[in-house]
Amino acid sequence: MKLRLALVDDHRVVTASLKSYLESFADMQVVGIAGSGEELLQKIGEWRPQVVLQDLLLPGGMDGIETIRRAMERMPEVRMIALTASTDEARMMGALQAGAAGYVRKDAEPEVLLAAVRAVAMGRTYIDPSVGHWLAQSAGHGQGQLTAREGEVLRRLAMGLSNKEIAVALGLSEETVKSHVGSLLGKLDAGNRAQAVVQALKRGLLGLEELG
Repeated sequence: MKLRLALVDDHRVVTASLKSYLESFADMQVVGIAGSGEELLQKIGEWRPQVVLQDLLLPGGMDGIETIRRAMERMPEVRMIALTASTDEARMMGALQAGAAGYVRKDAEPEVLLAAVRAVAMGRTYIDPSVGHWLAQSAGHGQGQLTAREGEVLRRLAMGLSNKEIAVALGLSEETVKSHVGSLLGKLDAGNRAQAVVQALKRGLLGLEELG
């Protein structure tokens, strides 16, 4: 079964190039292209994409972050990847807070975009490696160092494992894992798992290789 993708960008050259590249892989199908957040929300129920690649700078009255939030309210199971032309930590955290599972620069190599699509489709968080390196270099180690067990939970969380899967992998109860995840979010000052991954990268608690 093909992976169903939707593209959101007001530049037709960009969406045409993305469509051509992604559909060169036999397991991918672009089911819809929108030029604005409003158009995505209007069509998402009809298209039913599994992954949406969306520019954060969109025309109209709805910006990219709000589009992500509303799209996920309508279709919670969809996986959103934010595309950006700049490295802006506040914007990235806003996109992740809204529910995006991936964050990729527009000037990334095509292989990076492909890796992002495949990763988020499997339930993982994907941060463009160039952004990850920038994060690691732009901030030092923060307070709230993790326990060894929390570190183990964090690494599996970054790989996209559910609480139940982490519990099985570590031989813990699901309730214990839930408690560790809650502690992680508090220590990393994160609102969700994707934000926790970004904060862990910033503080040197997680390496980019551990996202795969």
